[in-house]
Amino acid sequence: MAKSVKQPAKKAATSTTAKKAATPKKAADKAAAPKKAAAKTARKPNAAFMAPLTPSTDLAGVIGAAAVPRTEATKKIWDYIKKNKLQDEKNKRMINADAKLLVIFGGKKQVSMFELAGIVNKHLK
Repeated sequence: MAKSVKQPAKKAATSTTAKKAATPKKAADKAAAPKKAAAKTARKPNAAFMAPLTPSTDLAGVIGAAAVPRTEATKKIWDYIKKNKLQDEKNKRMINADAKLLVIFGGKKQVSMFELAGIVNKHLK
């Protein structure tokens, strides 16, 4: 019986020893990861996204009448949403419309943040 008690103790010790031996390798892998990320070059933006487009009169009431790229138009709408606290409190993915956004959203009182890019594209020429 004494042998059976000692054997499980040895197995437990060897399994923890193996785990300890694996830990330094993981730390070495994590240290090597930033070097790989630094080697990548910066992405070039697609020219289609950077082309200035004229907003519709409804959208111009929110972001201004100057021609802006799609990305900037979306960013300005998000600035407007955050400034006026129009993001829904319970569900952060939903945007509540005020008088200006109600026209842009096509009469919907609430839209999803995922719909926002498509809505903006409809109002840019």
